[in-house]
This record gives sequence, C-alpha cells and structure tokens, in this order.
Amino acid sequence: MTSYEQNIEIVILARKGDKVAFSKLVDLYSKRLYGYFYRLTYNADDSNELLSELFLKMYEKIGTCRPETFEAWLFRMASNLFMDFLRSKKRHDKMIGTFQQEYKEETPELKSDGFLTDKLSRALKTLEQDTAEIIVMRYYSQLSFQQLADLRNEPINTVLSKVHRGLKKLKEYLENSD
Repeated sequence: MTSYEQNIEIVILARKGDKVAFSKLVDLYSKRLYGYFYRLTYNADDSNELLSELFLKMYEKIGTCRPETFEAWLFRMASNLFMDFLRSKKRHDKMIGTFQQEYKEETPELKSDGFLTDKLSRALKTLEQDTAEIIVMRYYSQLSFQQLADLRNEPINTVLSKVHRGLKKLKEYLENSD
C-alpha cells in the first residue's frame, strides 16, 4: 500500500470519528502546515495560533472532505484561514497605526527568529501576497502544480505563470541585494 493509499485510509477512519486516526493526520501535516504559515507570517506565535485554529476546523469539518482530495482540502482551509488572518491583521495594524500617530509612539521592529534567513524573508515580502503564498505552498509544502491549481480554482497554466514570475522576481531581488 502506498503512502497516498495509507493517507486515504487514515482520512476515512478520521471521518468516522477515530481519534487515533485524527491524531495521525495532525502528526502527518503539522510540520508542513506550520512551515506554510510561518513562511507567510514570519511569526512563530501567529503560526502556532493559525495551526491550532486549522486543526480545530479540520476536526469540525473532516466529514465534508473527500478522502482522495484531503490534502488539497486541508491546504485550501489553511489558505482561507491565512486570508482571514490577513484581513484581521490589517484592521489591527490600522488601529495600532492610529494609536501610534495620536501618541507619537514608535514600536520596535519584529525580528526573525532565524527560521528563515532574513534575506529570503525580505525577498518573499517583495512579492504579491498571492504569489508568495503559491511559492511557499509549492516549494515548502511540496504541493504539485496540479494540486495548487485545484486548491486555488485556477488553470494550471495560471499557477505555472505565477510561480515562474515569482521565482524570477525572487532571483532578481536576491541578485541585486548583495
């Protein structure tokens, strides 16, 4: 039995309420999903919070997914959760900005905790959020181009173009920042 087939069996069991199977899914995907969130947020606390929220949603909604498309379903939930986080963060940052303007306070900049090199972090931040997310899902989370296309409801050629343009911009940034 291949690992893909084993994963399908685990998902089927988890859908039936098997807590051990659900724990296996958490173990199988937690590292990849943490990395996915970290590479988008650059913050360990935010990443852990998003990961916890994702697994809670997964537990609540696992009965709605098809076992053969579980991974795409899970990453779509992760993507949607991150987009919600961004919207919430923008509102929060706007409130903080207003507060800082009123009281002329400055906040220290957050520093990377070393999980990513500062150079790569800065390079990813120069990309459009959509493109950065696709590149993280492709190269860190190791999703195939077809999985990305399915996940994003976009033609595969659109995903390929975004990855190509994003990698080109990353390369230019990294070459010019020396």
